Amino acid sequence: MRKQLYWLSDAEWKRLEPLLPRGRRGAHRVDDRRVISGIVHMLRSGARWRDCPPEYGPYTTIYNRFNRWSRQGLWFEMFEALTGKTGIVGSVAIDSSHIKAHRSAAGGKGGTSGRPSAVRAVAGRRKSTP
Repeated sequence: MRKQLYWLSDAEWKRLEPLLPRGRRGAHRVDDRRVISGIVHMLRSGARWRDCPPEYGPYTTIYNRFNRWSRQGLWFEMFEALTGKTGIVGSVAIDSSHIKAHRSAAGGKGGTSGRPSAVRAVAGRRKSTP
């Protein structure tokens, strides 16, 4: 085993185990403690799901479980059980340096339009070339 892997402690697992979904149909879930430890490890490391260490199981299982439980809202309950806080922040800030518009979005390039307005086109003289 690698030294840098994260594993849930017995106390953490005791608080999380009652929150896990039970009685679901479908295939039997693999070791929940191993999968949750893998999810926490991947979230802490910031690596791609594909780079998940094999000790946690297949990366597809880790990713699918994280995704499914995120849609069900289970991670908020687990976070609150471990920390005593909801983890929801009251305000959010957006850094505008990451928002870019294409240079033509403001109409700065290209000059005037080659087509006259409908009123001028009717009143004006016909041309053989546009």
